[in-house]
Parts: sequence; structure tokens; C-alpha cells
Amino acid sequence: MNTPLYVICLSGNIEHLQFCAMTASVAAVSGRKVSIFVSMNAFPHFTNKSAETPPTTGPFGDLMATKKLPPFMELFDNAVELGDAEIFACSMAMDVMGIGKDDLKPFVAGALGLTKFLSDAESGQLLIF
Repeated sequence: MNTPLYVICLSGNIEHLQFCAMTASVAAVSGRKVSIFVSMNAFPHFTNKSAETPPTTGPFGDLMATKKLPPFMELFDNAVELGDAEIFACSMAMDVMGIGKDDLKPFVAGALGLTKFLSDAESGQLLIF
């Protein structure tokens, strides 16, 4: 049995969001259970209120924008739809931004606290983006 993968997604720049989504989707469609926790600057991209394109932080991000890469949101959606992945919104971030469950992207499973996520992550591999 594969070790579950736990991913914390904090950064709101395109390089981190894209690589986080690629990691989650590849692991999920490869048969690993994947749990993703989104908070801080990454969190607004998982709400229905955000239509902003994430900023780049360097030349690689600028280059990615010129290529036809699958959008990071499509990769997260694929991880949930095609694999065994769940995406959780940080309950603290939801409170800070005044976001309710109905404001989250449809593929977000719901709110979760950091304590519960880290407790669950003790049984698997933890990555932070």
C-alpha cells in the first residue's frame, strides 16, 4: 500500500500553485491517497470570488505563462475527480476572509483546522508549497 501524501499549499504565486497541483494530481492518479490543505495566499484561489491570475516570482513563471500548460485549477480538479484526493480549506483563512462553504470551488471538500490536518498527516508524507 502506498504511503498517503499530505500537501500544504500556502503560496499564491503561479510557480508554487502549478507544482503543488502537478504533485497532487500525479500522486492521486498513481494510486496514492492525497490530502491537500490550502491556506494563506493560496487560499483565495480556491474560492469562487477569485478570478485573478496568480503572480509570477521569476523568469520560469514568466516562461510558463507563454506555454500551454494545463491550468493549476484543472490539475487540482483532476486529482479529485480521477484519483483519491481531497482538498480542504483552512478554517482560519475562511474566518479571516469571511468566506463560507458556498464560496469555495466545487472540488473543495470543506473546511478543516490545521491541528486535525497535521494529526492526520502523521500517518503519511508531508510536503509544503
